[in-house]
Amino acid sequence: MNVPTTHRPALVLAICCASIVVVVMDISIVTVALPSIRRDLGASVSGLQWTVDAYTLVLAAFLVLGGSAADRFGRKRVFQCGLAAFGLGSLLCSLAPGIGWLIAARAVQAAGGTMLNPVAMAIVATTFPVPAERARAIGVFGSMSGLALALGPILGGALVDGFGWRAVFWVNVPIVVAALVATALFVPESRALRARRFDPVGQVLVVVVLGSVVEAIVEARWLGWTSPWTLGLLALAGLGVLGILACEPRRADPLLELRLFRSVSFSGAIVMALFSLCGFGAFLFVTTQYLQDVRGMTALSAGLCLLPVGVLVVALSPRVGRLVGTRGPRLPLVVAGVSLAVGGAASAGLGPVTPLPVVLATFVLFGVFLGTVNPPITNTAVSGMPGSMAGLASSLASAGRQTGTTLGVAVAGTIAGTGAGSAAGVWWLVAGLGAGLLALALLSTGRRAAATADRAAGLFDELSLPRPTG
Repeated sequence: MNVPTTHRPALVLAICCASIVVVVMDISIVTVALPSIRRDLGASVSGLQWTVDAYTLVLAAFLVLGGSAADRFGRKRVFQCGLAAFGLGSLLCSLAPGIGWLIAARAVQAAGGTMLNPVAMAIVATTFPVPAERARAIGVFGSMSGLALALGPILGGALVDGFGWRAVFWVNVPIVVAALVATALFVPESRALRARRFDPVGQVLVVVVLGSVVEAIVEARWLGWTSPWTLGLLALAGLGVLGILACEPRRADPLLELRLFRSVSFSGAIVMALFSLCGFGAFLFVTTQYLQDVRGMTALSAGLCLLPVGVLVVALSPRVGRLVGTRGPRLPLVVAGVSLAVGGAASAGLGPVTPLPVVLATFVLFGVFLGTVNPPITNTAVSGMPGSMAGLASSLASAGRQTGTTLGVAVAGTIAGTGAGSAAGVWWLVAGLGAGLLALALLSTGRRAAATADRAAGLFDELSLPRPTG
């Protein structure tokens, strides 16, 4: 690996943190603006779903590609391209004349985000070569992600009330411009010693599977689950999965390294990432509309109601990271699963006249969940993996989170519509996801799971197992 030298590592860390803040915040900041977008652009429920999902879907599908491109062409160069694309997408979002234009611009935003999220982490890791300093820097970087996701609705509410929904996109532009200038001046260039090869077949298949599933879920609300369009999309997704199973083992550097899934710890981490962010994505999509459309709150008031979530993420995430390092991931994952399950069940009883303290107490459960779930998932994903696979395993866990958010919004919109009358079904789904997270936490963190991780790691011993060709 090309290790750069810089006299201002703290400044490089700040630049990378700024990039991750805008990328992650744009997942949650938009949810508070959805009622205003619907009124201003005359958007349907499916249009609102795609306003969120176009962003998270592109992030999920192309995260691994963005990281490998940076390793090959240079991390600074790809990082700058990502900033430019994200800034352009944000500007186009703020100027969108209709919901279709907004959805397309969100995809442009996300294309830039795929060149920022994994690349910023690589830049941080190479900027701090001393292990102890690197650990602290990565801890700061990781905490910015959770903080941005939780505080997005609060900032979004203030911007929507003060300047209109387009302001949630305008705010990105000056940040991106400043980051571009600072990157050119202070971020050194670096590349991986051996970059993974591109896997265009795997990339196309992943897009086909994710896009087909999300489109089927979104449109099933209007067309029905037995309509030819819905069934055709699900069949296409099934063919995509078969294609992945047939093609990826033959690639030299597959986009989806299927041998990783022989580790129960890794497989469990991916599914837990899906369950967790599916639950939180559904929570954000339904809650912001419940607060504004059902309870009649302003966007800012709705965002402030989510303050307990943000406070708990900030308070818990660093402590959970230390706990995972000393005692392992099981306890935080159990707490996260119980909190999500109880939070979902409690939310099913919320109504237009539920006392606000009760509503806020329910949101506390989701804050505990989000503050305890992310560090142990990453730890479980890379547990027992050789160093050569740790980066890919972590990237796939991140892709799992984005996929979960995408599916959560799609399913929540399909079940609840605008959230006015049938949100209880969403909350019971969230409770079920919490129960599933709890079960997986117990299954994927025990001794048997660790043994499967060790066996899976042995498959990547280049001295004993030749790599496939293709």
